[in-house]
Order: sequence, then C-alpha cells, then structure tokens
Amino acid sequence: MKVFINDNPVYFRGQESDDHHVYDHVVDGAEFDLAHANLVDNLLVRSAQIDHIDKVIEILSDKKAKRLNSITFLFEDKEKAVKYFKSNFKIIKAAGGIVKKDRKTLAIYRLGKWDFPKGKLEKKETPELGAVREVEEECAIKVRLKEKVVKTWHTYVQNGKRILKRTDWYLMDCLDDSNMTPQLEEKITDIKWFTKKEMDRSLLTSYRSIRYIYQKYLRVLEKQKVEID
Repeated sequence: MKVFINDNPVYFRGQESDDHHVYDHVVDGAEFDLAHANLVDNLLVRSAQIDHIDKVIEILSDKKAKRLNSITFLFEDKEKAVKYFKSNFKIIKAAGGIVKKDRKTLAIYRLGKWDFPKGKLEKKETPELGAVREVEEECAIKVRLKEKVVKTWHTYVQNGKRILKRTDWYLMDCLDDSNMTPQLEEKITDIKWFTKKEMDRSLLTSYRSIRYIYQKYLRVLEKQKVEID
C-alpha cells in the first residue's frame, strides 16, 4: 500500500519486498527511534512494528518531517499493518479523471495549486460513473471514459476528524469542451489545457500525489503509443 500522509509518500510492504538500493537509509525497526529528526531522505524501516504506524501518522500529520522524501515500512504481516492503519481514519471513496484532447491534458486550479478533477462518490455509485460525473460537473465538459490509471490513498483532517480518501483515477477523452467553465462552488478558479512541458512546470508546485498520478498517466499513454505535445 502507498499512502500520502500530508503529501508525504508512505509505503507498507511485506518483509520479502526488501530492496535496499533504492533507499538513502536502511534501518532496523527494532532499534530505530522514529522521531521527526530521524526522518530524512528516502528511508527504509525493516522489521517495522505496529506502533511505528501511530508515530508516523502523528509526525507527518503535524508536518514535522521537513527533510523526508519517502518512508517505507517492511512488516512481517503487511495485511495486519494496513488494516490497523486504516482503522485510524474514516474512509471516503472518490474518483477522478485525467482528460486529454488534441495531444494536451486538462488541469484545474484549486486552492492555489494545479490539480485534476475529482470528487466523492455518491451512495451506491461506481467509481467509473462517479469519475465521469465529477469531471463533467467540475469542468463543464463532456468526456468518454477509458481505462483506469491508478488508485491513490491520501489523508487529511476535516472538522477535527482524520480522513483517508481512496481515489480511483481514469483516463478520459474529451468529447466537447465548448462550454468549459471551472466550478467556482468547488473552489476551482481556472481550467486549462496543458502541453507536457507546461504541465511538468506547473506541477512542480502542486502536490506530490498529483505528480505521481500524472506520471502514471504518462506511462499508460506510453504503453498505448499515444503521443502528447
């Protein structure tokens, strides 16, 4: 499982996933002091313990780990660890889309950052239907649903409660953008078609999770041998 806690990438994996060479630091969870001063660069914690989950939630939620790029925990029982992590949050399901048209990609400007359209699923709504509905509502365009790009998890606090949002992201083709308008009531103030160069530059100041989604989208296009400007 990969989850973004306050936009910090956190991975929960099994012990067999040990892969030293992609990390800056490798530590033993039985001896490691999980304090904010020790969370730096790309960190791997082997033999991770359940209490590490409580500590990392607290530290990252308080935005104390300023020098951390990512942290990976290797658990003996990964499923138990993931279940415990999720138990600390109210889970909300959402869906969104990355829309392309004429070799360009759509992005929305919300709360000071470029983002992709998404939103919570309605009761009994499938992710596919919810993704199309949210994109069409937030952008006032018509789209055709294509394949799933990626699933993301990210946390935030709302009215004092911890929220874990699962979002299913889909590739979409734009069918009609003649009435394209940002949905102001959703705090979207701009909407724009981007070339790849423009998107790369604009997402530098966006969320890590959005950059991650965009990279997954580019890989899907690459596999399909679809080119964008």
